[in-house]
Amino acid sequence: MASRFLLLTLLFAINCFIALASDPSSLQDFCVADTKNPVILNGLPCKDHKLVQAEDFFFRGLHQAQNTSTPVGSRVSSVNVAQIPGLNTLGISLARVDYAPWGINPPHTHPRATEILTVLEGKLEVGFVSSNPENRLFLKLLEKGDVFVFPVGLVHFQRNVGNGNAIALAALSSQNPGVITIANSVFGSKPHISADILAKAFQVDKNIVYNIQSKF
Repeated sequence: MASRFLLLTLLFAINCFIALASDPSSLQDFCVADTKNPVILNGLPCKDHKLVQAEDFFFRGLHQAQNTSTPVGSRVSSVNVAQIPGLNTLGISLARVDYAPWGINPPHTHPRATEILTVLEGKLEVGFVSSNPENRLFLKLLEKGDVFVFPVGLVHFQRNVGNGNAIALAALSSQNPGVITIANSVFGSKPHISADILAKAFQVDKNIVYNIQSKF
């Protein structure tokens, strides 16, 4: 009897975990974001269904190459709920990434999304790092048509390892995945994190910290 009770308890716990680990089912066909509504929600309020148009689910221009003349040699073009209001509550978004030769998409995280990246042109070296204490690097060379997954919240990056331009398309499991670029956050915060703290964290001289902060 005790073992049966234990089994039932275990099954109940597993079912509860599964229920909590996934998004709730939609209660309506769609919830197009009403960006003019002042109500603050975890997400965006719904536009009146009678006012919804096909344009609310549409974006044009992702085929266009972007200027990669940036300090890191890449440009990200996001297509999330800010560009397509119809993505609201649907838990998905896209991004196109253009890379100059040997350009990088620097180490960053998406706090609210897993990313699946497909290489459309060129060759990319991609990787992510697992959490403490292992901090294991998973590294892979991708060619045209290859696909790679970056788990939610983990630091990841890409580098174009070719002499020509590269293009990738990323799908993310959130309407608003967010992005935290590590260098920008650590050295470009406003106000700056104390140089004493960063010097100790990175085990470098404070002047090195000041020099890096000046670039952000």
